Amino acid sequence: MRNPVVALSLSALLLCPAVTLAQEGDAEAGATVFKKCTACHVVDKDQNRVGPSLQNVIGRKAGTHAKFRYSPAMVEAGEKGLVWDEATLREYLQDPKAMIKGTKMVFPGLKKEEDLNNVIAYLKQHSK
Repeated sequence: MRNPVVALSLSALLLCPAVTLAQEGDAEAGATVFKKCTACHVVDKDQNRVGPSLQNVIGRKAGTHAKFRYSPAMVEAGEKGLVWDEATLREYLQDPKAMIKGTKMVFPGLKKEEDLNNVIAYLKQHSK
């Protein structure tokens, strides 16, 4: 008789690559999504606007981009160890104010999974 736990575990393992691929975004589509962000951010050069430059954001400790005045909440998040990677960007970009209460960012967030995947792929292109 077949063990249902083993069968379920094997099925989950076989599906993992598909899940990983499903989260890979399209950087070109991400450039279009990023247009929502361009009023406050740039990604292709190290220039702050209303928000900090997002060039090389992946791997950056939160609240640390030079010459940008972050909210105390963002600085504190960085001091507590928040580093921008795919997972933390995903959480933040879904609902910035929920993740970091007191952030100055007024953007309400990206609600579509596809938009999140794509904009993160785009940001990855502009990070070393």
